[in-house]
Formats: sequence, structure tokens, C-alpha cells
Amino acid sequence: MDDENSALVRAAVRNNAEWCDAVCRAHGLAGEFGAGAWSSTRRTPPLYPDAVSLTPQASAADLVARIDTASPGCSVKDSFACLDLEPLGFETLFEAQWIHRPAGKAVSGASARDVTWGPLTDAGSLPEWESAWNDGDESEGLFRPELLGGDSTFLAARSEGRIVAGAIASRSASVVGISNLFTSADEESAWAGCLPEVARLWPGLPVVGYESGESLDAAVRQGFTPIGPLRVWLHTA
Repeated sequence: MDDENSALVRAAVRNNAEWCDAVCRAHGLAGEFGAGAWSSTRRTPPLYPDAVSLTPQASAADLVARIDTASPGCSVKDSFACLDLEPLGFETLFEAQWIHRPAGKAVSGASARDVTWGPLTDAGSLPEWESAWNDGDESEGLFRPELLGGDSTFLAARSEGRIVAGAIASRSASVVGISNLFTSADEESAWAGCLPEVARLWPGLPVVGYESGESLDAAVRQGFTPIGPLRVWLHTA
């Protein structure tokens, strides 16, 4: 990995770790940025890792010692896909690619017709957003009102008053991270609606995130470049 690519990956990793930290703090959990990793000593909210490695040099043993492996669902985001956590009782949950999109790059195609994108402006809309993101299942309060505003924005696409697509945008020092992109249509049109809104809110900042499979293909068609692998491990021992 060359120096430029390494810097892009580290920016994406740090952005993602800061978002994980924000989610945990909204749930009353104090994460910690330590040597080589972010971690939480208490089990994190569903779908969020207990630790995120911040450098390729992070020690697997030291990282795992910081988290609660006794509680079901404990996971680690191996941001550089270089840790061997199998001897410590973990199995690979999934693999993905960090992605990067330069600022100012035009989108390909257009958002779905009769769909309007914009940020959520009140906490009362969060349950509806979470339900739409979760395929219509009732909101369980994963995303707390404390996450609205500041460095994070929940983007929603509405059609006839109903949320049909959305994403979470979180700003860090040099990039905007996109996560939790969802749509009832196709992902390329969701990106085509989401990206101009991100550019309007944070002009001049590149966009990062991570995707895999068909979602990665859709992101690449919308101007993203894969910049490095990551792996998520689940504790199963």
C-alpha cells in the first residue's frame, strides 16, 4: 500500500471509529481511543464493534484484553485485515473494502423520481428512519437523539411523505463517512441522491465508507475506489 492510499485508509478507519464511539456514548458507554485501537470495556449496541483497530501494528492480544469477550455478540473490526483472532476464540463474520470518493466528483445518473433527500431535523423522525432502515421492523432505539446534529447527520429520502431511502453521514477531521445506506429501490440511485446532499452539507470534503459484494459494485459505479480490505471478527468460543 503506497503512502497516499495508506493515508486515505487511516482517515476512513478513524472516521468509522469516531462514529462507533459516538453511538456508544449515546447509549451511555464510554469508549476509549488507546494505543493502536478504539475499544469499549462494556458490550456495545447491536451491530457495533467492541473494538476497532486504528493501525496495522495493533496487537491482537492487547486489543482483545480490553473488551468483554464473555458477553454474547462481542466483535472486533480488524481495519487492515491483518489480525489473527482465531486463536483467541473469534471467527470471521464478514470482509469488506474501505472506499474513497474525491470531493467534487459528479454523480452518475439521477436519484429516483419523486424522491427528495434532506437531513432529519427532529428526534421524532428517528424511529421512522430506523424502521425504514430495518426493512420496516419497529424501531428498537438503536439510534438515539443525541446523535442528531454536531458531526453526524441522518439523511432521509422521502416519497409521498414516507422515508424510502437514507444514510448516516459523519464528519471527521478530513473526510465524511457514509454508513447504513439503504433504499427500497436500487443502491446506485440512492447514492445519486445521497452524494449531492453530502456535498452540499460539507463542500470540499471527500467521502469514505466500506462496502462489500453488490453494494461495493454499486458504490464503484458511483465513483468510489476500493482502497483497502477490512475484516470483522465475531467471538464464538
